[in-house]
Amino acid sequence: MKSIDRQLALAVVLFLVLLLIPTFASQYVIHVGFMIFLYAYLATAWNLLGGYAGQHSLGHGLFLGIGAYASTYLFVSAGITPWLGMWIGAVIAGATGWFVGYLCFRYGIKGPYFALVTIALAEAAVYIAANIQAIGGAGGLEVPWKGNDFWIMQFGSRTGYYYIALVVAFLGVLLTLWISRNRFGYYLTSVRENEDAAEALGVNTMRAKLMATTLSAAMTAIGGTLYAQYFTYMNPRSVFGEGPSVQILLFAIIGGIGTVWGPAVGALVLVPIAEISRAELSGSFAGADLLIYGLILVLVMLFMPNGILGVLRSFWKKRKNLPQEVAHEPARSE
Repeated sequence: MKSIDRQLALAVVLFLVLLLIPTFASQYVIHVGFMIFLYAYLATAWNLLGGYAGQHSLGHGLFLGIGAYASTYLFVSAGITPWLGMWIGAVIAGATGWFVGYLCFRYGIKGPYFALVTIALAEAAVYIAANIQAIGGAGGLEVPWKGNDFWIMQFGSRTGYYYIALVVAFLGVLLTLWISRNRFGYYLTSVRENEDAAEALGVNTMRAKLMATTLSAAMTAIGGTLYAQYFTYMNPRSVFGEGPSVQILLFAIIGGIGTVWGPAVGALVLVPIAEISRAELSGSFAGADLLIYGLILVLVMLFMPNGILGVLRSFWKKRKNLPQEVAHEPARSE
């Protein structure tokens, strides 16, 4: 069986198993599950740009906030269901991502400079949103409760949100799996490894990077709508700020960037740790989850530079007694 077939089968089996969890789990476990799926999806969206294309954005909170604010504002002011507002937000975020990417890539801004531009834009969005009273200003925006209704993405328990986040995360993995074996995915990988060589071989690197930026931004905005509907409140700092931006990329880096499953593995490991530490230590040690994030990141960078999946892959290849040079060969499509 081909690698892509095995991974597709694994995704389907996991999806079916995870569908059963709400039938016996507590609401707290369902909440943790929702957070895992949400951040796995957001990290997957970031991974398309930062992992496969090698353009490390530090400001994906910009697109998360656009999705959250766009769908919520349309719902509050015009009664438009978040199911539709979600796609409107995705289009706005995608257009914003294309514009930002065009300006950066057109003038040769890449590497650490691209990262600085993205985090600066996300931070600017915090102050812009805080001064627009139509969207609540600094006080933020609240999603009004209209009742338990699937068509407006509101549920009386966390189970409904759990299933939506599961489906979205599942589709994100399938999309990444398809891209990783598609010509577009090979173009992105060539850009990441050596952009000049890719250009010399005929790859339109500008187009590939713009497509990755647009797709990544639009996907992140969809996650922003899920965030807003679940928590029912947001302020500029909670969605546009540096906190969400850093969290999103941390999950991908710790799990393994440039891989199909890395973002999901990172979210599976970090989200429960963060939720438990926040619940147990928030009263006596505020910010404990952020400290733990930092500690884990330092340990991963020191001992697992290729992320958790990199360690598991190396262990598996050693078990199979593969030659040393093969064991060290990067396999970005896992």
